[in-house]
Amino acid sequence: MRQAGKIVAITQIALANAIRAGISTLELDKIAEKEIRAKDATPSFKGYMGFPSSICTSINNEIVHGIPSKRKIQNGDIVSIDVGAIYNGFHSDSAFTIGIGDISDKAKRLITDTKNALQIGIDSAKHSSRVGDIGFSIQEYGEKCSYGIVKQYVGHGIGRNLHEEPQIPNYGNQGKGVELRNGMAIAIEPMFNLGTWETQVLTDDWTVVTADGSLSAHFEDTIIITNGTPQILSEIPEKKNIPIQKNN
Repeated sequence: MRQAGKIVAITQIALANAIRAGISTLELDKIAEKEIRAKDATPSFKGYMGFPSSICTSINNEIVHGIPSKRKIQNGDIVSIDVGAIYNGFHSDSAFTIGIGDISDKAKRLITDTKNALQIGIDSAKHSSRVGDIGFSIQEYGEKCSYGIVKQYVGHGIGRNLHEEPQIPNYGNQGKGVELRNGMAIAIEPMFNLGTWETQVLTDDWTVVTADGSLSAHFEDTIIITNGTPQILSEIPEKKNIPIQKNN
C-alpha cells in the first residue's frame, strides 16, 4: 500500500504541474493514466462500477465523481481531482482541490479550510480512537467556519478493495463508532461547501453537485495507523508543495 500511495502522490504532482486555464479535463485524465501505468500500477477508478476514467475531475459546484471530458478549465475555476492507483493488489486513494488563476477570497478560504480539515481528521485517527472522533473533529471545524458539510459521501476503509468498511463520515460523535486499531488503513476525505450540505446527482449518474450551486472543495489522503499514530501513505515531501491556487 505504501508504494500505491507513493504512485498516487507522484501522479498528483504531475497533475498539479499540468493544470492550467485552457487544458481539458480529458487531457488531465490521460496524464494521470500514463503516470500511473508507467509505475507498473493500474488506475483504481477506471472501470470501477462502470466509471469511464482514471481520475475524477470536479469543477466549482461539482463535489465529487466528475467525469473527465473535452471541457476546458477556465480562469477562476476551482478544480477537485481525485486519484486512485492499484499496485500489487493494494489500493491508495487521494484528492486535492486547486484554484486556477483569479479566484475569490471565499474560494481561497474554502480550499484552505478543507485542506486543514483533512489534517484535523488525520490527527484524530489514532489507535483506540473511534470513527466518530474523526467525524466529530471535521464537523466541529467545518461548522465553526460556517460551511455545509457533505453527509451523503464519506471516507472509507481501503486495502485490497478501493472501498471497504468502515465508512468514515465527516460528521459524528466523539467516542462512537468502530474502534481504530494499529494496521487499519482508511481514506479520510472532507468535502465542504460554501452553501448547503445537500447534494444532487447529474444525469450522467456520476457527477455530484451542490444542491444550491455553491462552490465545493474536497481533500483526501490514505492513512495507515502504525505504532498508535496515523501515517499518510499518499504523501511524499514534494506533494506538500502543491499550492491551493495556481497562477497561469
